[in-house]
Amino acid sequence: MGIIRILAIIVIFYYAIKLLARIFFPIVAKKLFEKAEQQFKQQQNQYNQQNQNQNVDPTISSSDKPKEKKKVGDYIDYEEVD
Repeated sequence: MGIIRILAIIVIFYYAIKLLARIFFPIVAKKLFEKAEQQFKQQQNQYNQQNQNQNVDPTISSSDKPKEKKKVGDYIDYEEVD
C-alpha cells in the first residue's frame, strides 16, 4: 500500500505542476518580454540622445578632424597561374 500511495502522490504532483505551468507560463513569459522591450526602448532612447548631443555640439569643428592621407596607388590583386 505504501508504494501505491507514493506513486499516486508523484502522479498527482506531476499533473498539478503541469497544470500550473500551463496557466502561469504565458503570464510570466509576457511579463519578461514586456520588461525586455522596455529596456530595449530605454537603451534606444539613450543612444538617440547621445547622438543628438554629439551632433549639436558646437565645439567640434571640421578643422579638428584629421585629413585623409594621399593615396599612393591602387591595390592590385594578382592571381596565381598554373
